[in-house]
Amino acid sequence: MKKLSVIIMGAGSRGGAYAYNMNSMPDKYEIVGVADPNPLKREKFKVNYNIPEENCFSDWRDILKRPKFADIAVIATMDAEHYEPAMQAIELGYHLLLEKPIAPTEKECIDIANAANRKGVSVIVCHVLRYTPFYKKIKSIIDSGMIGWVMCVDQVEGVGDLHFSHSFIRGNWHSSKETTPMVLAKTCHDLDIIQWLVGKPCKKVSSFGDLTYFKAENAPEGAPVRCSDGTCPEKDTCPYSCHSVYIENKHKFWAKGAFRSIMATHPDYSDEDIMEDLKRTDYGLCVFHANNDMPDHQTVNMEFEGGATATLNLNAFNAGGRYTRIYGTKGELYAFASDNSIHVHTFSDNKDHSISVQETEESITGGHGGGDYGIVFDMYDYLNGTYMGCSVSQISTSVANHLIGFAAEEARHNDTVVSMNEYNKKYGF
Repeated sequence: MKKLSVIIMGAGSRGGAYAYNMNSMPDKYEIVGVADPNPLKREKFKVNYNIPEENCFSDWRDILKRPKFADIAVIATMDAEHYEPAMQAIELGYHLLLEKPIAPTEKECIDIANAANRKGVSVIVCHVLRYTPFYKKIKSIIDSGMIGWVMCVDQVEGVGDLHFSHSFIRGNWHSSKETTPMVLAKTCHDLDIIQWLVGKPCKKVSSFGDLTYFKAENAPEGAPVRCSDGTCPEKDTCPYSCHSVYIENKHKFWAKGAFRSIMATHPDYSDEDIMEDLKRTDYGLCVFHANNDMPDHQTVNMEFEGGATATLNLNAFNAGGRYTRIYGTKGELYAFASDNSIHVHTFSDNKDHSISVQETEESITGGHGGGDYGIVFDMYDYLNGTYMGCSVSQISTSVANHLIGFAAEEARHNDTVVSMNEYNKKYGF
């Protein structure tokens, strides 16, 4: 089959993950171009993937000024910069691997779907949980009929206390106005999985939740705006102390996320250097005094055609990880995404079953439990017309699942129940 050539717009952690996995399949993919404003990231891509200098660009606009010179465009820019490169790449005839969320507004999501359908190209949205051994196994159990009809799904997205503080208070996704609402920025994965497992369109949505704990009124008495100035009376006990999170944390996991580019090129980057950077960046802010607005807990309730219901529970107050419980007419399924087994209780024989899941070296917080590799692997067969799996979805399916998230925000802010039929009609979808 044909080897597929790829250009990548956005050479950060997500673009880097897809590039790494594509490069591990040299018979399937060749990375031929990159666009990123960071010269260090561009140089790393150029060297690692042997990209010609003339195919390295500082701006995605420049790489798309060229006539089409690859089969696939990977769009892994920040959320607010998905729409324009996606629309331009589609017009040039590229197939897209598009990082989630699709775009920040309903109209932009629908525009991308319409443009792709009109141009006859595929847009595969990075709902990577569909491609993990864990969720593929759950899907196969449901499709086998082992638990009967799906009547109810409970999906818990445990963001993790430190992950929430790092990414959604201090980090790039601290503001729904600058990126997308939390229910899309973090849990459009989960909305997609729920619909995939239920297998029917969503009819109604309601939602509750808010930013409740990480607010100024809950700050320790005397806590400064900048945690990094070291004067907080609870600096030695606060789990979110920037010194604890970014300097003392084992292997400096979160520091690598905050200062990845500097660390990659400065092996002598010291704890003192980290501390200096904490004094000038949002990563040094007190979590109770940061300029964030993402809800720290939110529940989304859904009703589907045929009567099945589902609940998505998103919250920051946990160690991190996804839990899935599915109630069927013939049995109940329960699983924790970091485990290597799925637990099923069947009613007819009153037995408990433990079903093994293929192990993966990727973590659920890093490589999405094998999903980053899986989506790249499946995309190759899909674009070559030989795909036999069930994970890859059309862009219209991804848009429909995104619209559930947008409708959930409308329901949450207006304290109402939203009809998805009416909501979709409002946006011409």
